[in-house]
Amino acid sequence: MKKILALIFTVLLIVSCKKEQKNTILEGAVFGTYYRVTYNSEINYQKQFDSLFYVINKSMSTYQVNSDISKLNRNESLTMDSHFRNVYDTSKKVYVETEGLFDPTIGKLVNAWDFGPEGKIIALDSVKIDSLMQFVGFEKIHRIDNEIIKPDGMFLDFNAIAKGYAVDVISEFLQSENIKNYLVDIGGELRAQGINIERKLEWRVGVENPNFDGTQSINHAIPLQNEAMATSGTYRKFKIDENGNRYAHIIDTKTGYPSKTNLLSISVITDNCMEADAYATVFKTMGIEKVKTFLKTHPELKVFLIFENDKSEIKTLNLNNFPE
Repeated sequence: MKKILALIFTVLLIVSCKKEQKNTILEGAVFGTYYRVTYNSEINYQKQFDSLFYVINKSMSTYQVNSDISKLNRNESLTMDSHFRNVYDTSKKVYVETEGLFDPTIGKLVNAWDFGPEGKIIALDSVKIDSLMQFVGFEKIHRIDNEIIKPDGMFLDFNAIAKGYAVDVISEFLQSENIKNYLVDIGGELRAQGINIERKLEWRVGVENPNFDGTQSINHAIPLQNEAMATSGTYRKFKIDENGNRYAHIIDTKTGYPSKTNLLSISVITDNCMEADAYATVFKTMGIEKVKTFLKTHPELKVFLIFENDKSEIKTLNLNNFPE
């Protein structure tokens, strides 16, 4: 009888362990891209995720007419919610650290080049660009407690940072539910905690090759544990003008023109995805040498660059111990 009971206990223990090792995967569409959240629990958090996505969109989507940021851009009064405040404060921090190269007030130029929610400007020329640049400059915005005062005509756009912030929000929700092992992926912006419990291995994520033809291929896979990674590249979102010239969606905040460097893809790893997202974007406008200089005083940022050299060859560069 004891042997039978021991056998039953062993079987139950094996079944219990197997159940504990199961991941749940929830995926769908959000922010004009996809999301995929993998976590070690049998609880379905789809309703909670949908609710968080709704609140973030309601706060900061320039594509929603009645969002808080759209109201602000129409010069309606705004009292910031916690999401808006978090993104605003981090944007200001990165703006100061990069001496204005990261600047969410570039929105009018983003629209003018047809990368934003408003219509592009026909026959865009240097005169029109100069006229729009008067509305650029985060230092022109003033925050008083939870209220923002900005110049009439300025168009605020958090799209270069909000997706990474959403990754952090979902991650922090999972942590609040005592989920210790997860991987959050929103449009390629990632945050990982713990391990992939099913495989009993660290999470591994791919760094894509900069393919302009729309295909996807992996340059190499890296481990990601208790960190976040964001990638920005001209190969993901670009347009071709009537003369066949390709131009990127990342607008240089100093000139008002699409960024022109030999950098094709920039991946940044740090402890939160919001900052990784912002720095990945701004490094595109810096170029390789300025990125190297900047990273000397920012050891917390691990960076991987894919670029084209003067012989039109694709090269890579690991900085600040970005994993091989």
